[in-house]
Amino acid sequence: MTDEQWGPLAALAGTWRGDEGLDVAWSHAHGASWESPYTEELTLTPFGPVVNGSQHLYGLDHRSSMWRGGEQVPFHTEVGYWLWDGATGEVLKCFVVPRGISLVAGGTAGPGATAFELRAGEGTYRIAENRYLASEASTLSYLLEVEVRGPDEWAYSSTTMLRMRGLDEPYPHTDRNVLRRVG
Repeated sequence: MTDEQWGPLAALAGTWRGDEGLDVAWSHAHGASWESPYTEELTLTPFGPVVNGSQHLYGLDHRSSMWRGGEQVPFHTEVGYWLWDGATGEVLKCFVVPRGISLVAGGTAGPGATAFELRAGEGTYRIAENRYLASEASTLSYLLEVEVRGPDEWAYSSTTMLRMRGLDEPYPHTDRNVLRRVG
């Protein structure tokens, strides 16, 4: 696997675990923002190339699960792909959450970048959601900040801006974690 083919995604390939997760979300039960520590397990498996005419993408198959405390069932899961277009420097994270939402977030970065941002909600990069979410907690935008800290550690911070029924202003739902290589 090379930076030329997978660009900044090369450093992310592998199996990861993070025990420093913090989810800050609106709690209807508490009527306020609520902080929940979480543990995360993530696999990013290389594949490629995928050919779209003259475009050649290399990617990582993405599967993640997150648990609070001693819960047996994850409170959040994602499946999808991270993609790299070496010709344009475009980085994408395309994923589905089984709450009825899917995103294509994107940005640009150099092949050896150790930090980059991906966004969705405006322009090319879009968010799709089911009717219930559109009515009760619609996703307006998504920002993911990634920082590779070394060969066996990386961190992320995400902010999902929500238009929630009962709140006058958009609400920033945030998640962050530090992931360490376990395989």
